Amino acid sequence: MSEQIVRFEYDDATGERLDKVLAARFPEHSRSRMQGLIRDGFVQVNGKVIGKAGFLVENGMSIEVHLPPVQPVQLEAEPIPLTVIFDHPEVLVIDKPAGLVVHPAAGHESGTLVNAVMALTPGLEGIGGELRPGIVHRLDKDTSGLILIAKNERAHRFLQDQFRLRQVKKVYLALVDGKPPTPKGRIEAPIARDPAHRKQMAVVPAGKGREAITEYYTLETFPQHTLIEAHPLTGRTHQIRLHLAFIGCPIVGDTVYGRRKISLPLTRHFLHAARLTIRLPGEKQPRTFESPLPPELEKILQQLRKS
Repeated sequence: MSEQIVRFEYDDATGERLDKVLAARFPEHSRSRMQGLIRDGFVQVNGKVIGKAGFLVENGMSIEVHLPPVQPVQLEAEPIPLTVIFDHPEVLVIDKPAGLVVHPAAGHESGTLVNAVMALTPGLEGIGGELRPGIVHRLDKDTSGLILIAKNERAHRFLQDQFRLRQVKKVYLALVDGKPPTPKGRIEAPIARDPAHRKQMAVVPAGKGREAITEYYTLETFPQHTLIEAHPLTGRTHQIRLHLAFIGCPIVGDTVYGRRKISLPLTRHFLHAARLTIRLPGEKQPRTFESPLPPELEKILQQLRKS
């Protein structure tokens, strides 16, 4: 089944939230699914990608929705080993390994982080969404590091609000090919779905995508590579990978947005979610969690330092 594209014009003079408009237009889908499509860049209003579910749709506006094919998925708990950094009564902090998909989707119906967490936390199913229970934010399959899992709806909303209000501090470590144009900088480049490759994202002209901001700092330089600390101020899909490639220094091992031929002996891309600062439910002060570089990434750095 291929992607379905639906275009229609909103004709109600009262105006309404975008997610409510879509939920009414597509009663066979849940409102949470519509919110996910909006968040992931699958919805345009008057030719522009709209990333906010609360966007007010007014009379006469043209709406275009890209509906990916739905694959029925039966969620089952699976005893997959996980490294738990912190076990809070309402939240789990997991150190995700590279290669582990976060939630079930077409092609990955089982063996995901969600399946593993369901074995650790009975009753997780349904929290925050039918196919993404407990998921507050995401990491790409080959990105390792810290990820949060909410154990109940209250915690899910509490944590997601902090992400939405940009109150969460996220720090990633990335080894890139070449070097950035300046030792430190701020990248402001909108991101949207790549019209030619719908499973990929792309940097697009202003007004065509969602705002995306990344700050970066050089930590260490090598003859042909640079170790960078990246601070994403927004949370767009593939944001750090796209932004670093955009300024001419793609992440080592990223064959989608970077070099097709990998410059170092890696079977994944060199991107790691190393530090996360957030306030947990019931606590007044934020906590900071840290994850060390996985052995395969640390080994690469040691080899570069010796060469």
